[in-house]
Amino acid sequence: MMKTHFNSLPVTHFVSAAFFSDFLQLTKFRLAISVVFSSIAGYLLAADKIETLVLLGLSFGGFAMVGASNVFNQWIEKEKDTLMDRTKNRPLPAGRMNDLTALVIGSALAILGIYILNNINFKTALFGALSIFIYTCIYTPLKSATPLSVFIGAFPGAIPFMLGWVAATGSFGIEPGILFMLQFFWQFPHFWAIGWMLDNDYKKAGFKMLPSGNPDKATAFQIVFYTLWTLIISLIPSTQYSGTLSLSVVAVVFLTLIGLYFLYFALKLMQEKTKEAAKKLMHASIVYISLLQIIYVLDKWI
Repeated sequence: MMKTHFNSLPVTHFVSAAFFSDFLQLTKFRLAISVVFSSIAGYLLAADKIETLVLLGLSFGGFAMVGASNVFNQWIEKEKDTLMDRTKNRPLPAGRMNDLTALVIGSALAILGIYILNNINFKTALFGALSIFIYTCIYTPLKSATPLSVFIGAFPGAIPFMLGWVAATGSFGIEPGILFMLQFFWQFPHFWAIGWMLDNDYKKAGFKMLPSGNPDKATAFQIVFYTLWTLIISLIPSTQYSGTLSLSVVAVVFLTLIGLYFLYFALKLMQEKTKEAAKKLMHASIVYISLLQIIYVLDKWI
């Protein structure tokens, strides 16, 4: 009996490690962490002093909400995920996790996230719950129907940056509106670059992700168009129309530089129209939004 017991320990450890790995895939851990980063940046822009409990609640509650959205998305799209090389090894399509387990995890994360965010304030919980609803119930079904799904998906995707502001102040005004608008417009070049890279894979599952339906000149033009608008919106806090959200001249210079960096790769995609150019734009978009949020925060606190 002792031999059987000790022999089972490595097996138990392996199963636990495998489940944890599947949990990370199911919740899209890296994406969720980037969303939490955006929320924290929004909080730091609004807060005059840092309240540790609020910051922790925003981090864990935000992660739970994003994780829940990703779990529900994969639960709904399980059959389509089996058709794509990029997603066929996820826990549900690969058969490593059953539907009920995923649904329980998603529901538990959603309830936990709403509870934690509501302890910060009601509006923070409301926006968090709204993001789950739009992403799961509107964006996900529309992906197979129309390229406009990206427009709908940009709404929950733009909430995290402004959610931090709402968590700090308990109110929604021009300042979080600008943060929302900034991340809203940024998502179009970012996700269309991904859609360009994975166009063949998406089409296997019947997803319509590019605005023209194809990786072509029309799509590339729209990518450049939305990139330009993102750069313009990023500089609004340097004007008198942004309430208490403001930028110094030094911040404007740095924002302009990283904006031109972002625009360069969008123009290169329009010129080359290749998957490699789309990949470079996708990476540039991540660098851009990360640096932008850091510049915003440092400009306030330094």
